[in-house]
Amino acid sequence: MAESVLIATVFLAGAAVGSFLNVVIFRGPAMWGLVEAPPRGDLVAPRSYCPACKAPLGFWNLVPLASYFLQRGRCAACGAPIAVRYPLVELLAGMTAIIALLLFGWTLSALLAAVFAMALIALAFIDFETGYLPDAITLPLIAFGLAANAFGVFSPAADAVIGAAAGFLVFWAIGAAYQRLRGRDGLGLGDAKLLAAIGAWTGWALLPFVIVIAAALTLAFAALRGLARSDEALPFGPGLCAAGFMALFFGEAILSVL
Repeated sequence: MAESVLIATVFLAGAAVGSFLNVVIFRGPAMWGLVEAPPRGDLVAPRSYCPACKAPLGFWNLVPLASYFLQRGRCAACGAPIAVRYPLVELLAGMTAIIALLLFGWTLSALLAAVFAMALIALAFIDFETGYLPDAITLPLIAFGLAANAFGVFSPAADAVIGAAAGFLVFWAIGAAYQRLRGRDGLGLGDAKLLAAIGAWTGWALLPFVIVIAAALTLAFAALRGLARSDEALPFGPGLCAAGFMALFFGEAILSVL
């Protein structure tokens, strides 16, 4: 009983963080100048509001997961549909918190792993919605990974430094070659910085796994949407984020198989 209450509490705490991640996903791209949009506020003010009617949301409109389902996925003020992204992000963040606890226990590693995963959730949805991976998240993520692994939390320090450098250079080189051959961008520097961040957290040895899994997930998504033969740009960030999560949380098992 006590363990169930503890897990539920951890899930709710993670879902609450997910609620904040939704603010980052919605306001961040406009705040950082990545998209052209009317001002949405910063990460602190104004208080949360309906994007459709601008009505401020009360406490009962902001309870993670529950508010969405109680309101049947619509704004209580104007009836406009609420994007399914909101409960999905909260659910993913809550599950991430539980997985971090179960794998790492009550340790600093669990907290750091959760921070890494929460950042990946925000990056995945921002890239999916806008096509951008903001420096405001990727660059601090590189620094935090290197700082954590300076003490060998997830990887030896040298492996983390090599991972960050190799992650950036590999994607930078591929992107430069594609641009030269095709005359248009293939991989952006945002993808290179994200892979550098993943390498900084996991070390260099897992980068081939991350790249292969990210590519497979992106191609599977393209096939599902019928985009395999289309010129429509596909965001690579969500696949990288999913693969980076797997690498950090299940890295030892993956390396043992490889």
